[in-house]
Amino acid sequence: MDKNKNYKKKKQQHKAAGIGQFQWRPVSVSSSSSSSNIGESLVKDVANKSEDGHHVQEVIKVAQAVTDNSDSTISSCVLDDCAEPLLSAEKHSLSLQVDASLIQFIKGKVGSAQKRIEVEMAVKIVFPSSKNEESIVIEGISTDCVTRASEKIQAIIDEAIKTDLDYSHFVSLPLGIYPELVDKLVDFQNSILGINYVSVDANVERDYNEDTADIKNKGQELIEGDDEAVELKAEDDNHVKVDLTSIPFVSYPPKPRRLPNASDFGIDKTIFIKPATFHLTVLMLKLWNKERVNAASDVLKSISSKVIDALDNQPVSIRLKGLDTMRGSLSRARVLYAPVEEIGSEDRLLRACQVIIDAFVEAGLVLEKDAKHKLKLHATVMNARNRKGKRQSKNDSFDARGIFKQFGSEDWGEYVIPEAHLSQRFVYDENGYYHCCASIPFPGKEACKM
Repeated sequence: MDKNKNYKKKKQQHKAAGIGQFQWRPVSVSSSSSSSNIGESLVKDVANKSEDGHHVQEVIKVAQAVTDNSDSTISSCVLDDCAEPLLSAEKHSLSLQVDASLIQFIKGKVGSAQKRIEVEMAVKIVFPSSKNEESIVIEGISTDCVTRASEKIQAIIDEAIKTDLDYSHFVSLPLGIYPELVDKLVDFQNSILGINYVSVDANVERDYNEDTADIKNKGQELIEGDDEAVELKAEDDNHVKVDLTSIPFVSYPPKPRRLPNASDFGIDKTIFIKPATFHLTVLMLKLWNKERVNAASDVLKSISSKVIDALDNQPVSIRLKGLDTMRGSLSRARVLYAPVEEIGSEDRLLRACQVIIDAFVEAGLVLEKDAKHKLKLHATVMNARNRKGKRQSKNDSFDARGIFKQFGSEDWGEYVIPEAHLSQRFVYDENGYYHCCASIPFPGKEACKM
C-alpha cells in the first residue's frame, strides 16, 4: 500500500513539473492577432508524508508562459509566402483553408493520400469535424515538415481541379420553358423505351401469331368434327388395332427468337435528358467554393449590355432539327444531340455567346483546356455519362442506329432564346430547371412563354 501511494505521489509531482509526453492539439482555424503576454506563475503545494509521520511541505513553482500568435490561414489556391506556421513549445501548426469539395482528394481512396503525406512529411493532418467548416490543420515537429506538407497538399488540389473535380456549373440558354418542346421530348423518350426496337422482328411476331391462330382453329374443327376420327378394330379380347391413317398431321411453326428491347441496345431511362432541363450549353465551369460562384455571377451580370449589343438588341431564334452524335459512332454513341441552326444566319447568337466566354476567361474562371474549345451550340437529348446502375463506366455508350433511323430527321421546332443562366448542376428549382445562380435577359424575353 505504501509503495503504491509513493508511486502515485511521484507521478503527480512529475506531472506538475511538466514531465510527460507531448500531446497533439489543433490550433484555432480563425485568424486572430494579439500581443504576447506572460501568464502568472502557478504555484502548487504538494504535501508528502514522511515515514516518521511528519508532513514535509514541498513547493514546486511552475512558470507557464502563454503566447498568442497569429494563426496562418492559407487559401487552397495560393500559398501565401508571408504566412508563418504557429509555433509553440510542443509543435508547429498551420491552418489551411480547403473547400469541402476538395477535401476528398487530400484524403484519397480509403485515406491513402493522407497517410502517405503524414508518413513522408512527419506530420498529422486534422480535418474539420463539420461539413460547414473549410479548414484543415497540419501539425508537425518542425517548420520545414509543415511547410513541405502544405505544398504537397496544394499540388494535390491543383491536379484535382484540372482532372478529377467534376464540373459544378455551366452557362446555359434554357429551352425547357416551352411546353410544346417538353411534350415532344417526352414522346421521344416514351417511344424509344416503349417500342420493340426492330420492325422486322415485329413482322415475325405478327406472322407467328397468325399461324398460331390458324392452328388453333384447325384443332377446334377436329374436336367439333365427325364423332369417329379414329377407327378401332378389336381382333380379340386382348388386342386392339388402331388405324393411324385417319389421324391428321399438324405442323407448328418454330417459335421466333426473343424480341430485343431498349436495354439490349444500352438504352435506359437514366441516359435521357430530363425534358424540363432541356438547354443549350455555352460554357462549362468548375466553381468549387462560394467565392468563385459569386465571382461568376458578377461576371455574367456585368456583361448584360455587351450581350444585348452583340444581339443587335433584337430577339434571336433557333431551329432544332434532326439528330447527331457528339462522340463515337451511331453503334457506339456516347452523346446524342439535336443540331442548332440560328434563324437568319447572322451569327448573332454565336457572337453573344463568345462575349460571355471571353468575359469568364478574362476573370480566370475557366480552365485552360476549356478556354481552347471551339463553341458548338447543341441541345443534348441523350448522354451515356448520365447512366445510373451497374452498366455505368467511363467509356459507356449505346446503340443509336434504331433511334437515328426513326428520329434522324425529326423537326423539333423553332424557339426564341429568352435569357442566359449561370446554372448549377444536380440542383433544380421549382420549375424543374437547373438552379439559377444568376441570369441576364435577351431581347424579346417578354414575348416568350415562361
